[in-house]
Amino acid sequence: MRGTDSQAAGRHSDATAPRAEADEVEAALRAAVGGEVEFSTTSRALVTMDASNYRRVPMGVVAPRDADDVAAVLAVCRERNVPVVARGAGTSIAGQATGTGVVLDFTRHMDRIEHIDPAARTAVVQPGTILDRLRDAAAPHGLTFGPDPSTHSRCTLGGMIGNNSCGSHSVAWGTTADNVRELHVLGYAGERMLLAPGGEGVPARLREGARELVRQEMTRLRTGFPELPRRISGYALDELLPEKGEDWARVFTGSEGTLGLLTRATVGLVPAPGARVLAVLGYPDESAAAEAAAGLLPHGPLTVEGMANDLVSDAARTDLPRGGAWLFVEVGGDDEAHARSRAAELCRAAADGVTDHRLVVPPAAQRALWRIREDASGTATRMPGGPGGEGDSEAWPGWEDCAVPPARLGAYLRDFRALLRQHGLRGLPYGHFGDGCIHVRIDFDLLGDEGIRRFRTFSYELADLVVEHGGSLSGEHGDGQARAELLPKMYGPEMVELFGRFKDLWDPAGGLNPGMLVRPARIDENLRFAPLPREPVDVEFGYPHDGGDFSAAVRRCVGVAKCRNTEAGSGVMCPSFRATGEERHSTRGRARLLHEMLAGEVVTGGWQSEEVHDALDLCLSCKGCRSDCPVNVDMATYKAEFMHHHYQGRRRPMAHHSMGRLPQWLRLAAASRTAPLLNAAARVRPLAAIAKRLGGIAPERDIPPLAAEPFTRWWRRQRGKDAGRGGPRGDGGKAGKTLVLWPDTFTNYLSPEAGSAAVRVLEDAGLRITVPPKQVCCGLTYVSTGQLDLARAVMRRTLDHIEPALDAGLPVTVLEPPCAAALRTDVPELLSDDPRARRLAAAVRTFAETLQEYAPDWEPPRIDRPVAGQTHCHQHAVIGDEADRRLRERAGLTGELSKGCCGLAGNFGFEKGHYEVSVACAEDQLLPAVREAGSGAELLADGYSCRTQLEQLEGRSSRHLAEVLAEGLERRGAANGEESDA
Repeated sequence: MRGTDSQAAGRHSDATAPRAEADEVEAALRAAVGGEVEFSTTSRALVTMDASNYRRVPMGVVAPRDADDVAAVLAVCRERNVPVVARGAGTSIAGQATGTGVVLDFTRHMDRIEHIDPAARTAVVQPGTILDRLRDAAAPHGLTFGPDPSTHSRCTLGGMIGNNSCGSHSVAWGTTADNVRELHVLGYAGERMLLAPGGEGVPARLREGARELVRQEMTRLRTGFPELPRRISGYALDELLPEKGEDWARVFTGSEGTLGLLTRATVGLVPAPGARVLAVLGYPDESAAAEAAAGLLPHGPLTVEGMANDLVSDAARTDLPRGGAWLFVEVGGDDEAHARSRAAELCRAAADGVTDHRLVVPPAAQRALWRIREDASGTATRMPGGPGGEGDSEAWPGWEDCAVPPARLGAYLRDFRALLRQHGLRGLPYGHFGDGCIHVRIDFDLLGDEGIRRFRTFSYELADLVVEHGGSLSGEHGDGQARAELLPKMYGPEMVELFGRFKDLWDPAGGLNPGMLVRPARIDENLRFAPLPREPVDVEFGYPHDGGDFSAAVRRCVGVAKCRNTEAGSGVMCPSFRATGEERHSTRGRARLLHEMLAGEVVTGGWQSEEVHDALDLCLSCKGCRSDCPVNVDMATYKAEFMHHHYQGRRRPMAHHSMGRLPQWLRLAAASRTAPLLNAAARVRPLAAIAKRLGGIAPERDIPPLAAEPFTRWWRRQRGKDAGRGGPRGDGGKAGKTLVLWPDTFTNYLSPEAGSAAVRVLEDAGLRITVPPKQVCCGLTYVSTGQLDLARAVMRRTLDHIEPALDAGLPVTVLEPPCAAALRTDVPELLSDDPRARRLAAAVRTFAETLQEYAPDWEPPRIDRPVAGQTHCHQHAVIGDEADRRLRERAGLTGELSKGCCGLAGNFGFEKGHYEVSVACAEDQLLPAVREAGSGAELLADGYSCRTQLEQLEGRSSRHLAEVLAEGLERRGAANGEESDA
């Protein structure tokens, strides 16, 4: 194909290839390529979408090992007229990482940093290199890579070069195009080229053709591009002008994979400042902040980022200075004093119009504030108050990052807000105010015909507004399908026709990412929501934040891929992805498969889908995504929902019976008083092996011992002893607050010492304790194995038993973090029709929360010891650990506990086939932290699973915080001459 025949390739790319053709292509690729060739349902479903509004079903996926593999893929596809699409982390927001031909995944193998030259301040990287890895490698040399999108923990250099990414530091260090030096590229025709200023490494055909095009259109190229720092839209043809040095690397940057495929890049590095201080400036409103931003640039800031209060939660707002909008202005210096001085000087210069300001010096505090800004691309997709007042309103990209001259930003934002109101739409603007670039998610209705028509009309009118203000339709993420149709408004038809001629010089067959940038599909075609069911799916959980709609819950995942962060950090999400590195084991990958299951085009098995089942099998149900994902995807709940439907009328795995019904078996063992006999049998290897095989338990695991006496039996004995006391032990008979101490399954039957220790501490704090006389259970083990009918029955029975305590207004103290989390979330979401479930959720307190709220003046014993161990993942995700931190601090327990997930995760780590992943999750954060802790460190783990994992993998005993404090009370009592009666 030549010339406009490339339109035919675009048409071909919008249809799913016939199976026979796909089989032929797959066979040819397997014979030619050394990397993985994947044409399975799962592999295709995982890359149907990026972080945009668009969806295309590819023929297959290839993970090339090197440039020769890339050339082989191109040869096979070229021979058969199959399109090729390059993909990094898949976080593109304009649709350019989706396609219907062969998708190249560069993240698996072509991800190396080949060389860093500190003297030349350059690095040679492969396209799949993650930005943060490059920054980490450059840091020891005092260098960094300047552009830093908010997805820096997972975005790739290839994707950044493809989209000309920028990030918050572009006011200081420019766009990616400003930081490329040389690019090794393969064309669709198989030509190898080295792109650099002058064009010596460019094939003669292309070089001379482009030079002739420039000679013919010199005037247009010199006058047809707006002058602004964030002009990303279209091809940067003006970079080929002689006065700009004919820079082929720069003209390629931002071409979105439509001109060639990058195989290696030499990029520039910049000196990193010795210290940074973050000045947070408050303004009355967004317009005031926008108008002030350009005036700060002469002070040489590293960032000038803006956001308004409609994007910031009430909790986060407490860390910000007074105002209705804020500028985050980072200032660098040789050292902290220098940076602080420069930041203070900037604040003085910006005093007019500022409502308040704050200088943030500690790096940890700066990171916490930056996290608010970096998560905005996700948090902005959900706004309170959905249709009918139920759930949250969904908002989508599409006008994610247009840019105007910084001096016009305030006026543009006022006009933009007015246009939103005119169309009855809402959006939350934020972004790179210093560069005039605005990010926004808008609550378009992309499910209904009328909403899609409004989306199209609004897009055309907003394009006019951007051009009226001298702006660029794209200021960072590229045009893709989201804006390419509108490029004639910005450049005029002649320039757009010139773009097409330039594309055809590089790719006359139209095989590289057709439909992007030139001859694009309409902005309202290929919408990701089109194949989804229009009526709510019949499900078990209530999904209160999604209007009860499971499809809306799955749509929460917008693809920003924070779950693909492979570095251990302050969060939990996503332990299985960090263990395997496979997209299908990320939160995003699982959400994609559920989306395709609902769509029914690629994944056709519905709830019986084996592809979805296999992807969810390694989900630990840690709930980390519920808090760490910017849009609060809750994969643990989705997994429970899927497992419930998947096994309806089908035989369940034995592990679901042995561990899903664990409360029943433990209650039976306690009632029959056979715990000593069962423990003895578990120590006999042949008997234990048989039991594990029958129960679907991993053979590598030891069967945990059962307690000789359950906590509830101990409590009844203890209550008899205390009957004549007249009051709790530490209270001298005073009437303290009465609370319910919840005898969860794990504390009651497996770790009663945590329960008795909690009684000792709570009574010393002057609190009165009651324990439910009948068995209560949160239903967690039934939920985690998808036995939702049983879970609901158990929960209702529990509510019947606990109702009198709820009527009396008693708080409910839960020692086991996952049980507390289940009572707070799973019970009310599974029993959404029972108001008692919400009352119970509101009554639940953790051990530390109980002491903080009901015994604020109680002085814990001083332990004065460093700590190591684990904050339970469910506590991190659902409850938080602020009360625990304060309690540990008051007791002199210093240091941080690990985040992440221990990897045992209730039944997960015990199930056959999960052992290796369970160990890998423990090795991610928990085990290294424990090994590094000194011999005098106290090992804390409030979760029974965490304690068990430490015992079985490391041979280390750890304790619940209540046990440590109870021991401290005994020592304090002994020192005071008190007699222990525990």
